[in-house]
Amino acid sequence: MKKIIIGGAMAVLMSTSAHAGTIGASMAVFDDKFGTLLRNGMEEYANTLESVDLQIEDAQNDVAKQQSQVQNFIAAGVDAIIVQPVDTDATTVISKIAADAGMPLVYVNREPVNVDTLPQTQAFVASNEVDSGTLQTQEVCRLLNGKGKAVVIIGELSNQAARMRTKDIHDVLATDKCKGIEIVEEQTANWQRTQGADLMTNWLSAGFEFDAVIANNDEMAIGAIQALKAAGRPMDSVVVGGIDATDDALAAMAAEELDVSVFQDAIGQGKGSIDAALKLAKGEPVKKKIYIPFELVTKENLAKFQGKN
Repeated sequence: MKKIIIGGAMAVLMSTSAHAGTIGASMAVFDDKFGTLLRNGMEEYANTLESVDLQIEDAQNDVAKQQSQVQNFIAAGVDAIIVQPVDTDATTVISKIAADAGMPLVYVNREPVNVDTLPQTQAFVASNEVDSGTLQTQEVCRLLNGKGKAVVIIGELSNQAARMRTKDIHDVLATDKCKGIEIVEEQTANWQRTQGADLMTNWLSAGFEFDAVIANNDEMAIGAIQALKAAGRPMDSVVVGGIDATDDALAAMAAEELDVSVFQDAIGQGKGSIDAALKLAKGEPVKKKIYIPFELVTKENLAKFQGKN
């Protein structure tokens, strides 16, 4: 168990402090690019707060393990819990476990399936996924002048963000301006760069023809780019879009390989989740949904986002 500032005992004595408390956090998986940014942002922010003990654990993409971590945090007597869900469909059970124990709970980054029925002591902090895939696909459509063929690379199917971003893509391509773009293939690569590369290699081997690659995140987009380059496909002959605006993605954009990304503020989400957890722990009201805005990233405004993720 990783701890940031050993101050749990102090927090109990300093209940009047604006930032006193012990928070247990269960992250979906440590071996994930955006998840690492989110976790680092939480740790760095916790380090700036007086008498806050942040305890972070890796659920290793295991639903049962994550539920066990939540139960262990409750047994340890933390003041609040933050969860980045492994499976957003499993959040109803996690919410019940926390509610039955009277434990404040904040979901971060991945929207729980029960977000509209969360108890008063629970909240959700992330970015609105209706905007992510929409901003991404509108820009891809603009670059293609509303005509062409596209392949879609989807994140983990158990994840609400992957489902929503994919729906956004279909919704944008159904509009009058973009209905000339046909999706010729779509499959999951589970958010992973290597799987994105393997999937693209398979599509190229199968002879699929396309003008754009629309990926649910930057890691899969980068994997696709690697496979395209390995196959000798000129990068100026295909439009590639991702989401997250990670440092690797922005480097690929600067190299004129990635055309579109959408900035998802990992630091802002991490900070927001800790602030919400501390407020709930003190019995203060918190909005059920706290959104950190997405922002479109292109070659034109690239410099604005370099170093942010």
